[in-house]
Amino acid sequence: MSEKIVEKLVIIGSGPAGLTAGIYSSRAELNPLIIDGKKPGGQLMGTSSVENWPGEKSILGPTLMTNMREHAKHFGCRFLPGSATDIDVSQRPFTITTDKGAKVKTHAIILATGATPRKLRCPGEDEYWSKGVTTCAVCDAAFYKNKKVVVIGGGDSAMENASFLQKFTKDITVIHIGEKLTASVVMQKRVLDNPNINIIYNSTVTEFKGDGQHLQEIEITNQENQKKTIMEAYGAFISIGLKPNTNFVKGKIDLTDYGYVMIRGHKDHTKTSVDGIFAAGDIADPFYKQAITSSAAGCMAALDVERYLASKLD
Repeated sequence: MSEKIVEKLVIIGSGPAGLTAGIYSSRAELNPLIIDGKKPGGQLMGTSSVENWPGEKSILGPTLMTNMREHAKHFGCRFLPGSATDIDVSQRPFTITTDKGAKVKTHAIILATGATPRKLRCPGEDEYWSKGVTTCAVCDAAFYKNKKVVVIGGGDSAMENASFLQKFTKDITVIHIGEKLTASVVMQKRVLDNPNINIIYNSTVTEFKGDGQHLQEIEITNQENQKKTIMEAYGAFISIGLKPNTNFVKGKIDLTDYGYVMIRGHKDHTKTSVDGIFAAGDIADPFYKQAITSSAAGCMAALDVERYLASKLD
């Protein structure tokens, strides 16, 4: 990648937000370059069936992302392996540095690096990821109809997952490391008043066990006396938050207290604090956390970039 070439648009990230932005911006003849990131395809590459993507009754997550990538390529998107490690915003055009040593100059940037689910880092977690261990009830609850499930966490995300799961099963256990829930009072009340939801306090999951194909049991360790117990569980929803992938832009653009990219305001749907840099998807969305909303934000970012470049380059 020659430093002498100045791109019109570079999209950082190749999940639903980045690829949708690529499709829209390439059709607008912006000839976008997409920097893949550490995990091309994003979080959906680690999921099994997706059943809430419009037009697809059921599709494997990796298949969906492969289709989107091929769609973007079809319209002319180019892809650069590697992850962005720095953006120089001190002068125009911007300069992006990657972990592969590439330096890319560009007039506009769409940040679409997403967020990473926080994990427990215990035995069996990776082995049974998407085989019973997951993070999103809205995405996966239908797979656990009438099954015994657990939700790990005590904040709003955990309460949301537990509340949503009770549409599909009446056997739900919330496991929280603290002695009381940390969710908002309203969210706590939904769970505490529900007879189908049991809560185990001062405990955490320390191992996931199964038959090699699917989760069957979890090991729970009491944090006060270190006593370990085994519980049957077909589904485990880890709900201890997401970490937005924004380390490479810290100090360059405004972030929220939780590390998400701060969007200017209601009317500036994807514009960041730096003119010419836009954001889409989970990197700027702590609320919805869905592939379809990330994709929609990617569309909006591409349209915003098109208008921005038309005003700057024409």
